[in-house]
Amino acid sequence: MRQVSVDIGGTFTDCFLVWDDIYLETKALTTHHNLALGFMDALEQACTELGKDIRTVLSQLDSVRYATTLGTNTLIERKGPKIGLLTTAGYESQVPLSRGRGYGDGLTPQEQQDMPAGQRPEPIVPIPMIAGVRERIDYKGQVVMSLDEEHLRKQIRHLVDRGAQAFVVGLMNSVVNPVHERRVEEILLEEYPTHMLGAIPVILSHQVAERKGEYVRITSAILDAYLHDQMYHALSSLEMTLKEYGYTKPMLVVHNIGGMAQLNSTHALQTIHSGPTAGINASEHLAEEFEVGHLVAMDMGGTSCDIGIVVGGGIRFYDFNPVIDRWLVSVPMLHLGIIGAGGGSIARYDQTLKQIEVGPASAGSEPGPACFDRGGMDPTVTDADLILGYLDPDYYAEGHINLNRKRSEFAIREAICEEMDLSVIEAARQMKKKVDSNMAHAIFKELGVKGYDPKNFTLLAYGGNGPLHCCGIANVLDIDKILIPLFAPIFSAVGVGIMDQVNIHEKSVFMNIYDSNTRSLFNDYVLFNSIVAELEEAGKEELLRQGIPEELIQYRLELDMRYGNQLTQTSVISPINRLTNMEEVLELVKAFSMNYGERFGEGSQQPEAGIRINTIRVLSSVQLNRVEFKKPVEGKGNTVQPVSKRECYFVDIDEPVLTNVYRTETIQPGSVIEGPALVESPRTTYLIEPGWELVMGEQNSAWIINTKNTMASRESLRETISKN
Repeated sequence: MRQVSVDIGGTFTDCFLVWDDIYLETKALTTHHNLALGFMDALEQACTELGKDIRTVLSQLDSVRYATTLGTNTLIERKGPKIGLLTTAGYESQVPLSRGRGYGDGLTPQEQQDMPAGQRPEPIVPIPMIAGVRERIDYKGQVVMSLDEEHLRKQIRHLVDRGAQAFVVGLMNSVVNPVHERRVEEILLEEYPTHMLGAIPVILSHQVAERKGEYVRITSAILDAYLHDQMYHALSSLEMTLKEYGYTKPMLVVHNIGGMAQLNSTHALQTIHSGPTAGINASEHLAEEFEVGHLVAMDMGGTSCDIGIVVGGGIRFYDFNPVIDRWLVSVPMLHLGIIGAGGGSIARYDQTLKQIEVGPASAGSEPGPACFDRGGMDPTVTDADLILGYLDPDYYAEGHINLNRKRSEFAIREAICEEMDLSVIEAARQMKKKVDSNMAHAIFKELGVKGYDPKNFTLLAYGGNGPLHCCGIANVLDIDKILIPLFAPIFSAVGVGIMDQVNIHEKSVFMNIYDSNTRSLFNDYVLFNSIVAELEEAGKEELLRQGIPEELIQYRLELDMRYGNQLTQTSVISPINRLTNMEEVLELVKAFSMNYGERFGEGSQQPEAGIRINTIRVLSSVQLNRVEFKKPVEGKGNTVQPVSKRECYFVDIDEPVLTNVYRTETIQPGSVIEGPALVESPRTTYLIEPGWELVMGEQNSAWIINTKNTMASRESLRETISKN
């Protein structure tokens, strides 16, 4: 297997090169003005380590896989095209009104509690760019009013005259009958063929979001159109660059559903948060391979901390109506908890709370933390880590970035010390305590709302800063076991390399599986099976178009179910893909009841209210080659000599502690290192705080165990590790 997997973050671009049995990891600073530059820089580093020319490598690769934050940046900077929206006449105000509550979407809980001070988002499609189309289709898909084509042509010309650079077509009930949306697209191309306006994007809402819910469906299409231009041109440019260097196969792009597809089968909206999604995918694979059980995945990079939950059994947590920036959409995405807590997160003194706050603003890669000496003037978490002694200024990023301690001291003193009358050391200590606390509280919330106890989880810490802050976070959560995975600094890029090709097709339905009024079970098996078959066929056609053999395609049926008219609905993996008799319907009811009880407590089920299916969803997938993980080994007590010692400061210890410093290349698998200690690798640092010990595994993976427990519980932890 020969492949390149790249994950572009806000600060660093991570590259994972698999060349037969050789695995190589590299990092380069993200080049926001042209992501291809950072991509090629990271890849060239890997080729240099491999000892081969970049053209030779690219010409012999099986695949290039790519996760990007390009769409996120476009939204933040508001650099998209001017969009014209064509919607059903009478519903022109639907998007501006945003269900009367859109001004709260995307705000923090604190901001939502102070709505008088809340700011509405700047509209992506202002009111003058919305035009009504005379047509009507009812909820059953029947045409009530035929499309007025002459009026439509006038509305199209009206929007073009106002400067429309992309069109969104969002008509009522188009998910049950898209005939009018498709005809609008045809007329658009008739009125303005490509030789007149160029390749102007035309986005049909039913193709982006396949569920009912007009506002969120149209919003999804608007965001897709807004991101389309920059994403298409940037990724197409990258694909052309790869071809110039000898790579002739299609490039694979990671989707936020937890799979990937070729560029020609990718909607722009599907690339949002694709990098962190790849990290969750790798976490699931690792949990399955190691039989670890419950994991809480924490990816702490330079800009943010991404949190995911892995509980096994094939259960995945999706956001079916996620908020992107300030907009509610109906495109399913793998659930992530994202907070602004990374190495580049900026610290400041809050005048109101009279305390240090960290994030969500980030210094990013340009200019970066103050210690990068690239013009950054704000104190960041990385500056605090340097002041506290955790980072070697001459070995950061394997020596490619020399850290300037004086810059860090100046930035912290100017922004915090003068406001709080603290020493630089104490300010840095409080910065670390605050950022660790922020991440711990975010993890506690993610677990708590799903009914889980953090004590029953292992913390999986990765990303450039995950191993550096994991002990501090685990201390707050009272978690006893931490797992540092192989290739931790680029673990999300590893996840890109083990993803399957997946697509999701879904359909909104109204099916009473159990009708409480008539006390009868669902029996229209032909309708149910025809919908499932239709969705499977759509998934098959998309994968066949990408060159996948039909015999390799697998299908998984998921159903969004709820009791009666409850607002809460649960996604259930159906035990069967077709219904043929009453026993199979009862089997489906049982699966829903068990899933509901596990999530909300046994006894909370309410079958007397009736049981309904709202959405039928089919995941069509093809399993590709995967990177093999080597399991962490049992501690053998091998002695390790530190390469140096230096003074470090810890949150709960007043005086500096002379701390042993180790290098990963000198540590044998099975070696045990008592904290406090630092283990430096070329691209991250493992901080083993007092009361913890590290057991080094293969490929720089490691267990970190809390030794503050009794001896019996400590031995129990070691026994668990040795089994895995």
